[in-house]
Amino acid sequence: MKLKKNGATEQKVYELAAPLAESLGLVIWDVRFEKEGASWYLRVFIDKDEGISIDDCEAMSRPLSDLLDEADPIDQQYFLEVGSAGLERDLVRESHFAASIGAVVRMRLIRPDETGQKEYVGALESFDKEQVRLVLEDDTTVTAPFANIAHIKWHEDF
Repeated sequence: MKLKKNGATEQKVYELAAPLAESLGLVIWDVRFEKEGASWYLRVFIDKDEGISIDDCEAMSRPLSDLLDEADPIDQQYFLEVGSAGLERDLVRESHFAASIGAVVRMRLIRPDETGQKEYVGALESFDKEQVRLVLEDDTTVTAPFANIAHIKWHEDF
């Protein structure tokens, strides 16, 4: 796993969307511009402390669509989707890790580590460009290099 950076299109959309989101009491968690089959999708993931409702998505979607039409930062045709980042959201950007210090996360490794485990659940203690460190429920710590991490997501016990 590598920490993801915004591409040029994603960065332009983020810059347009962030002030709008802030005015609505929301934050932009992520922007993704992805091709699926023959179609392109611009996905804007929003968040707020109380959680996201369909009304929040609608309140963001309509004016964002107008902003994008006016600024026209994307050359090709695409579908705009505005949605919640989700309870078990992926941590893929440095800002996600920084915002998640102390949060409980599930880390899945590509290959088992020296203990033979491939999955850990614990509080995100720290990270840098090379590795992630979790504090487990028994107060032990585990450090994993990003090169051996398949994914890290927020973890919710249901």
